[in-house]
Amino acid sequence: MHRNYRLLLAALFFLLPTHVFAHDIPSDVTVQMFVKPEGGHLHLLVRVPLRAMRDINFPQRVEGYLDLARASALLPGAAKLWIAGFIEMYEGGTRLPNPEVVSTRISLPSDFSFTSYESAYAHVVGPPLPDSTDIVWDQTLLDVLFDTPIQSEQSRFSIQPRLARLGLRVITVLRFVPPGGAVRAFEFDGNPGLVPLDPRWHQAALRFVDLGFLHILDGIDHLLFLFCLVIPLRSLRALIPVVTAFTVAHSITLIASAYNLAPDFLWFPPLIETLIAASIVYMALENIAGVNALQRRWMIAFGFGLVHGFGFSFALRQSLQFAGSHLLTSLLSFNIGVELGQLLVLVLLIPLLHLFFRFAVAERIGTIILSALVAHTGWHWMLDRGARLQQFRFEWPAFDVALLALLLRWLLIFVVVAGLLWLFRMAIRWWGSRTGPAAQNSVEPAPGPSLTV
Repeated sequence: MHRNYRLLLAALFFLLPTHVFAHDIPSDVTVQMFVKPEGGHLHLLVRVPLRAMRDINFPQRVEGYLDLARASALLPGAAKLWIAGFIEMYEGGTRLPNPEVVSTRISLPSDFSFTSYESAYAHVVGPPLPDSTDIVWDQTLLDVLFDTPIQSEQSRFSIQPRLARLGLRVITVLRFVPPGGAVRAFEFDGNPGLVPLDPRWHQAALRFVDLGFLHILDGIDHLLFLFCLVIPLRSLRALIPVVTAFTVAHSITLIASAYNLAPDFLWFPPLIETLIAASIVYMALENIAGVNALQRRWMIAFGFGLVHGFGFSFALRQSLQFAGSHLLTSLLSFNIGVELGQLLVLVLLIPLLHLFFRFAVAERIGTIILSALVAHTGWHWMLDRGARLQQFRFEWPAFDVALLALLLRWLLIFVVVAGLLWLFRMAIRWWGSRTGPAAQNSVEPAPGPSLTV
């Protein structure tokens, strides 16, 4: 009998209206934000979906619509609980007090006032929606105007938003409105850490050195290409011209892409990814064949470096928003980070390869085994990426003034690249004349069978 009562109570529990309990975590949340220093105050305008305020039961009318008259009293508390306590603002290196709520508004999804700071500000401090508006609570937006005191509007400001708790995936679109300057837009996923809104050159440089270092360590395709270069060249002296050629090449295409000189066709990124996989396969097959082409390996590294530079640019594209007005500094710093990562890989790989060829397997057999494993991986990547590439439709661009200007710019880049190649070749000859025949052959003497066949 008691068991039947418990079953009945459980059934009634699940049949109760869902709005009595805590709301589900929304899957996708987009936060819009304006930051503007003005006089002795820092204004912060924020728009958040009301459904992200999960532990607050907003009152509803009998018809099931949001009761705007009673809900307005809960809005300041919701803004403090879910927004103000999770946004840290800094003036220089000093953390500012938590922002105070100045005004709150419920908005319809069709409201477009957050297209500019002026219209958003006017909307938040303007008249609210009529209490008779019929709208479901989880289809509304919460707009908030925050304010915090500052020393000067000319200071440099940073922000650390920790709004990832608002949903499973939170995208924040932030626009910084400096006094008398152009609006600077940011977009980041989750909690991005401390974001300088107007970074100094050294702040941008440190950030992008870190990005480059982590990117090369996370980029398995770039690491496999580097591994193929290292297998037959286990001497830092022999690797210097090869790695330098690769660095110069990917720097050229990376900078060109950042300045919008790369093709913007939809098929271009998958084409580059396919070519990167093909470069791995080629280098691995050259190692397996044992072709005596090590003297020109720096030229091959330069050619494939141009391709890999476009790959770097795709990964860097989302992060360029954090460069501020220091785009070139950030690009060069990213390259420095990449080279530091490559140097770390080389320092670890060269001794390991020496030990492997000395105690595990003969050099020639080991070169074939390692290169075959890399070629197998690169081959599957090339097929998979090539299949994605075939899904795109190739169309010849219209021949107009814009295309002519693009071709002229790339012609100029080609001339610069040709000049760099000539200079680099002269430097290689000079380097070879100083280091002797052993370095020219690019093979460090090692026990076991010779690499050259």
